[in-house]
Amino acid sequence: MSTDPSTAAPALAVPDPTGHIGTDARRLAGHVAAAERRLAALPPVPDRTPEDRDRAAALHADARLARRAFLARHTEIVYALLTDGTTRRVRLPELVRAAAERFPGLVPTPAQMAAESRCVQAGKEGREIDQALFCGAVLRSPTAGRHLVETMLHPTPRALALLDTFRAADRVELDTVLVERRGTAGHVEFRNTARLNSEDARLVADLDTAVDLVLLDDRIRVGVLRGGVVDHPAYRGRRVFSAGVNLTDLRDGRIPFVEFLLGRELGYVNKMLRGLLTDPAPGAWSERGVAKPWIGAVDTFAIGGGMQLLLVLDHVVAEEDSYVSLPAAEEGIVPGLGNLRLTRLTGARLARQVVLGGRRIRATDPDARLICDDVVPADRMDDAIDTAVTALSAPAVAANRHMLTVAEEPLDHFRAYLAEFAVAQAHRTYAPDVLDKVERRWRERERRRAAGRTQP
Repeated sequence: MSTDPSTAAPALAVPDPTGHIGTDARRLAGHVAAAERRLAALPPVPDRTPEDRDRAAALHADARLARRAFLARHTEIVYALLTDGTTRRVRLPELVRAAAERFPGLVPTPAQMAAESRCVQAGKEGREIDQALFCGAVLRSPTAGRHLVETMLHPTPRALALLDTFRAADRVELDTVLVERRGTAGHVEFRNTARLNSEDARLVADLDTAVDLVLLDDRIRVGVLRGGVVDHPAYRGRRVFSAGVNLTDLRDGRIPFVEFLLGRELGYVNKMLRGLLTDPAPGAWSERGVAKPWIGAVDTFAIGGGMQLLLVLDHVVAEEDSYVSLPAAEEGIVPGLGNLRLTRLTGARLARQVVLGGRRIRATDPDARLICDDVVPADRMDDAIDTAVTALSAPAVAANRHMLTVAEEPLDHFRAYLAEFAVAQAHRTYAPDVLDKVERRWRERERRRAAGRTQP
């Protein structure tokens, strides 16, 4: 039980913005510092009583009200100051760190985030929600948001450093991804084999690099995504496309908001849809970047984030025994940009059955034709992929897919959706029902492991 009387003090008065950024920044810093002092007087999150939790929630709510009021007035000038008047391309993680340094209290400090990273999800203060408020405000701004989206469509430094190696060897093996050139196709194979090719922080970073390499190599005309052979006991020796987000890592607090939950959407997923921006000069998009068609090859299943990837691809080949699903209702989180993209492929009714009702779509179901182009036996997958590569290598394909993207998902439509997604997803990852579900899953897995160890 917390006994410090300061924690029971009345709520802090949220400062009214004056419209002057210097004054408002000082007031915000003072307000957040006062809230942090009261938070520090409380026990650690796991040891808090219900009363302590209510006090902490009220303190966070007051601080967030102050941040939102500040951002409502000053988002564009904050972004301009952090990017030297939008003359510098500052990637999302660096942007958030710069905001913490330049505007104390606006987002958590690196030290606060480091402390959070040492806790399981249920043991954190939920400071990623504060990062999400900032990111959402930036994305909501037509000027700042568009600049950030375009910044994240530039090649990563890691990919640029590896490009010569890839061109020389036609192959780069990353921790969890293999990328190689075969003729005019760039094959990206998920190799998070012990985890059913589920997405974790390493895989997201590796995919960002791999997609960049395929798009940067001018010998490649088509990209191919496929899951590698896995080591998981239930599917050992089989290819699996993807099991979606790694829920154990979510429970353990190892799914970062900036680098994973938001960075994935602004990074390699958006690059597959829109291509890379390689020229900072103004002009038509097609003059400033490079885009290529992408093929997905679904073996066994594409769950959650795996199915989300299919929604930005140009051709999907599925093994006839496979299935796809977006188990958002079961997991309790928002399925990336699946809510934005699924409806235009399947129609609203089927999209609601999948997202809200957890419906699985098997490759042989009639409705699968809305997501998969070819459904073939396992032994014909390679041939079907090669056929699709040949078809999509035609010179006019890249230009026409670009125009389809302009018509179906304009950049500002994507940006506005992502602004809402950022805040909604951050809140969901700390929602009590989600924390309870991932904890129960973890305990059940540990129980099964213990039972397996005791069996003769």
